Amino acid sequence: MHMTMTGGCLCGAVRYTIEGDPLLSAVCHCRNCQKQAGSAMSVLIGVRDTQMEITGTLTTYQDTGESGDPVYRRFCGICGSPILSDLPSQQGMHFVKAGTLDDVSGLDPKMHFWTASAQPWVRYTEDAVKFDKTPG
Repeated sequence: MHMTMTGGCLCGAVRYTIEGDPLLSAVCHCRNCQKQAGSAMSVLIGVRDTQMEITGTLTTYQDTGESGDPVYRRFCGICGSPILSDLPSQQGMHFVKAGTLDDVSGLDPKMHFWTASAQPWVRYTEDAVKFDKTPG
């Protein structure tokens, strides 16, 4: 089965289409993702850059992750919606903010990264795979 997913920013200036299944769905609890999301965590899907077509202009903020490596956080320059992040250590991948998907009904992330930075009130499902940091 071939999946097509669509999504975009709050104001509609940035839209995207993803062809094919995501390679992963996960939750990041690092402090920088918390700050960028304005929430306790960032839910994301990982896709190959060749799977994704973007219309509109993304603005980039170069961040430094808790690992010390750069994180390129890409967002709509008009409304500020975070759309995706790119990591030099994961060439050819986009980590798309799942909240920007038009339909999140099939999303069920089981992996949790940077749980050492998770808010103390966060609870995990029994089948969750947890990493204190990012594996690798």
